[in-house]
Amino acid sequence: MAHPFHHAQSSARKFGGVADDYQSIHDWFDCSKSHIALPSHRVLLHHTFGIFEAEYEFGVTIQNRAGRDVPVRWIGEQHVLEDCRRIPTVADWLKHLPIEPWMVNGVILPDDETHDAQDIEHWRRDVRELKTILGFKDWLENRWTVRSV
Repeated sequence: MAHPFHHAQSSARKFGGVADDYQSIHDWFDCSKSHIALPSHRVLLHHTFGIFEAEYEFGVTIQNRAGRDVPVRWIGEQHVLEDCRRIPTVADWLKHLPIEPWMVNGVILPDDETHDAQDIEHWRRDVRELKTILGFKDWLENRWTVRSV
């Protein structure tokens, strides 16, 4: 399908009422087009989790103008099936995602940037080696504390 309006028309034919009854749900599924106008925008909501998210967003059912209560999950399933010809999971979308260096390039940020860089590096090493779970400030305070036995 090319446009949420066509999905809404399809919903009206399938569940009754008019296209406007369903428009906001189909607009929501395709809102990621505002960020990337390629089929890959579907990775954000066109899957099982996205269908359940629609239910949280719009409620378990909507009532169309014909007076029928229609499960939002059915509307979401229809949208995803029309676009993907199946209902993928999030894992289906992500399993072939290439891992880029920026995705695994995390660092532990210091609690206080005013301390000596050498102290921060020692703290980061201790965190990496699981020697402390303290924040940087607490680690500094405890580092020089003499503990009685």
